[in-house]
Amino acid sequence: MSSDLQVFRLPDLGEGLTEAELVNWLVAVGDQVKVDQPIAEVETAKSMVEVPSPYAGTVAELHGEAGQTLDVGKPLISIARVGAGSGSGPGPVAGSAAAAGAPAAAAPAAADDAVSTGVVASAEVSAAAETYRTEEKAGSGNVLIGYGTPGGATGGRTRPRKASVAVVEPAAVPEVSLEPAVAGTRIPGKLSAVISPLVRKMARDHGVSLDAIEGSGASGLIMRRDVEAAISAPEAPAATAPAPAVSAAASAGEGSVDGRTGLAVSARTPVRGVRKAVAANMTKSRSEIPEATVWVDVDATALLEMRAELKKRAPHDTPGLLAFIARFVTAGLKKYPALNTRFETAADGSQEIVGFDGINLGFAAQTDRGLVVPSVRNAHTMSARELDAEIRRLTAVARDGKATPTELGSGTFTLNNYGVFGVDGSAAIINYPEVAMLGVGRIIDKPWVVNGELAVRKMTELTLAFDHRVCDGETAAGFLRYVADAIENPGGALADM
Repeated sequence: MSSDLQVFRLPDLGEGLTEAELVNWLVAVGDQVKVDQPIAEVETAKSMVEVPSPYAGTVAELHGEAGQTLDVGKPLISIARVGAGSGSGPGPVAGSAAAAGAPAAAAPAAADDAVSTGVVASAEVSAAAETYRTEEKAGSGNVLIGYGTPGGATGGRTRPRKASVAVVEPAAVPEVSLEPAVAGTRIPGKLSAVISPLVRKMARDHGVSLDAIEGSGASGLIMRRDVEAAISAPEAPAATAPAPAVSAAASAGEGSVDGRTGLAVSARTPVRGVRKAVAANMTKSRSEIPEATVWVDVDATALLEMRAELKKRAPHDTPGLLAFIARFVTAGLKKYPALNTRFETAADGSQEIVGFDGINLGFAAQTDRGLVVPSVRNAHTMSARELDAEIRRLTAVARDGKATPTELGSGTFTLNNYGVFGVDGSAAIINYPEVAMLGVGRIIDKPWVVNGELAVRKMTELTLAFDHRVCDGETAAGFLRYVADAIENPGGALADM
């Protein structure tokens, strides 16, 4: 039976993500599943997605519980092949493509932990190396069904994928040599390799030398826990008095005392999912983008009056105010395209500004999962009514947690309507890697001078944060003034669009 067990590992969901939170199982042990049938809901740093099964058969084991964070490449579900029966032969071969009854490219193994229960046979290593090398040349590994990656020797990702590595019971085997594609980093004279790309990336990101790590896996294989230990290991300090012991419960949970404030800790909330992605993105934006901000008060009375007239004629088919502003923004970006670009720095230090033939207009949407920015693709081709329909659709799927990574990560400019929260303005953080964001404050009655006389008008504030590397203040002010003028004279603006 075990030889007919198909182990499906959490795949790369197409955005280079390394982990996902298991939200809900859609199947149970003993259920019959079909190929492409959704088996679980997982939450990534981008969105909530349903994971379909690449196998058909009977659910044998669920590798995780709701709320648990799983690494890409770790076992997600085990499925017994349809019609499988008990058979003779060797025990389970965890993570092996042969055990799954499929080509090696169909079930990537998480080599990080796979070798901890045995040693790697040389024949299996050679097969893994060939699979690894083939995937690397093809530019694509094993990905979630329905997401896919580009094929071809010159397309797609160049980051290597996990190799399929078989595990057998411990036995005396001669020392073997890994192929260069699998070995990566090794200590001479030992099978001290890093097969997992995740482990190599973790070491690289934290400046840890793999040559200095003694692997704890079979035959010295370096695994994730070894790198984590090296990252957390303190530097050798001067002789000091030992720190007082603190219980794990007191340091990690509620009820502990904070050392800096002396106050009791009421809660500890893990930063993960959307909040983790937002934190990383905002930090990168603040650290890399030299942003500047310009703002202007705008009389929106004419825009509200125009929309009120339209609503009388078509109560159920009148675009919202945000859709009209979005239409003015796309027209303004055509006139000032420098704000619809991306600033890139190459590995050799050279820099360039990347322009786009089109506009994907992102808009900030508050959801139960945090702030997300879905984008209206090709917004420059849409009318205000079309923009309104797409904004409403994307808002709904974002709040349901069903927005795709593409819908949440393809914007070229962001429109942020923070006025719905009752505030007038904001020094917004640019949505990296974009170069500008336009914020709209609340619309309220204010005294305003019109034709030399004081009047009560519907006023709002527009705030533009922009990357000073791509343009100067004149361009930013020109764009901001263009949108402001369109809001103050919407009829004339729409006539020219």
